Order: sequence, then C-alpha cells, then structure tokens
Amino acid sequence: MNNIRTHKDLEVWKKAMELAETMYAITSKFPKEEKYGLVSQIRRSTVSVPSNIAEGAARNSSKEFIQYLYITMGSLSELETQLLLAQRLNFLKDNNPIVEIDSVRKMTVGLINYLKRRERRN
Repeated sequence: MNNIRTHKDLEVWKKAMELAETMYAITSKFPKEEKYGLVSQIRRSTVSVPSNIAEGAARNSSKEFIQYLYITMGSLSELETQLLLAQRLNFLKDNNPIVEIDSVRKMTVGLINYLKRRERRN
C-alpha cells in the first residue's frame, strides 16, 4: 500500500471496474421491460462499488477509508441479491458474476484488515 498514489493503483478498484463492465454487458441482455427496474438497480449497485473505493481512498485517514470500504461491502451484498433475483427470474444463466462479486468482496475485506492493522501500529 506504500506505493499507492491513487485509487487507480488499487487492485480491488481495478477488479471492481471489471465487475461493473461485466454487469453492464450482462444487463444489456435483460428484457427491455426491466430497463427501469432490475437493470437500473444492478447498474447503480455495481457503479457504487468502485466509486466508494475511489472516494474512500481519497479521504484523509485510514479510518474514513475503512468506512467507505464497509459501504462497498454493502453495495456488493446488494448487487449479489439483485443477481440472485435475476437468476430466479431466469434473466441470468451462470454464476460467473457472483464469483466475481466474491472475489471483489475478499479483496475488500483484505484491504480493510490491512488498514486496521496499519492503524493499530500507528
């Protein structure tokens, strides 16, 4: 983390951006009547993931950054729930996006733990 200059240097942010791209591609294939329903919700949730990482990284302290990472965790859970509903409605056929969410979640938890350890040392 010492070589980090901006959020764009964080692997978790990069992975979250990939997840957002994936979600946009997937939701473009959803039924047209879902444009203002589930598609809109999924896209808002997915955009908030890298956005909160970026905003937190720009904050003045690790404590603030950690708070934004917890908000990121909430957005990931919201997105996962929406995708599980999409699966139940047969709009989504595979589990790949949910696997991607799990990956971003693990990376986020790892960053939270790193920042907490670093704070305790200071």
